This record gives sequence, structure tokens and C-alpha cells, in this order.
Amino acid sequence: MSKFKKKKSGSLPAISTASLPDIVFMLLFFFMTATTMKDSDLKIENRLPKADQTAKLHKKQYVMYIYAGKPKANYRSGLGSSDRIQLNDKISSVNDIRNFVMTERASRNSEDEKYLTASLKIDKEVKMGLVQDIKTELRKVDQLKVNYTTTSGNPVGE
Repeated sequence: MSKFKKKKSGSLPAISTASLPDIVFMLLFFFMTATTMKDSDLKIENRLPKADQTAKLHKKQYVMYIYAGKPKANYRSGLGSSDRIQLNDKISSVNDIRNFVMTERASRNSEDEKYLTASLKIDKEVKMGLVQDIKTELRKVDQLKVNYTTTSGNPVGE
């Protein structure tokens, strides 16, 4: 009868850790699918202008970004303080836009080329001469779908 004695300590039973690996892997897969990688590191200032009539781009996989602005403080020593263009992760000149667009087109399917949009993320302090040069280079390579990225707000009340 000694087998059936009651425990006198009254302690709680140990917690089962059998399902712990399942929970860890479920969290791992969630974060792997929900996290997006950063496309590029901005080396220029990019304070976007405001606009009151905006529309959202729905298919961002068909967008190539062209940034323009003054170099950030930690990059000014090598680049100066004049307006610059950034394509992907490197500071470029207006003449590099043609190769950038051709490379972007080559990396896509031939059916997707008609949806490819050039999105200009231009700082509000950039001179219009640089913007015009960018648009001219885009026209030369027949990239006519152009989007200007802005933030929502009143453009007059700045």
C-alpha cells in the first residue's frame, strides 16, 4: 500500500515543454514572412514636398526609385554640398540614369516592362534644373511612366 500514498508537499507538477519548439518555429516563420528588407541606404537628405491630391502606387514591384537631394552630413566631406542623385545604393550622375533604367528593365520579364514606373523621390529643396535633367534622361530611354513621390498635406501651408 505504500505506492498509493499522497504527496505531502503540495507542489505543482512540472510544466510540459514539449510544444515549445513548435511555438518557436511558428514565431520564426511569422517574422520571416512579415519582415521586409530595406532596399537601399539613403546617402542624401530626402524631405519630400507636400501635396493635397495624391494617389497610392499599388504594385511596388514595378517601381524603380530615383532619389535626389543634398548629401547627408556624414557624406558631405567626399561629395560636397550640391544636389546629388542616388540610384540604388550609390551616388550617381545624370548620365548614369540611362544604364540604371536599362539594368532595371533587363532584370524583369519582358511582359513586366510596360508596368515599370520611375518614382522620383526628390527633396523639396532641390533645384528644378536637376529635376528637368532627370526627366530628360528618362525620356531618352523611353521611360515615360514617371511618378513624383510626396507626402500628404497642404502644399501652401508649409
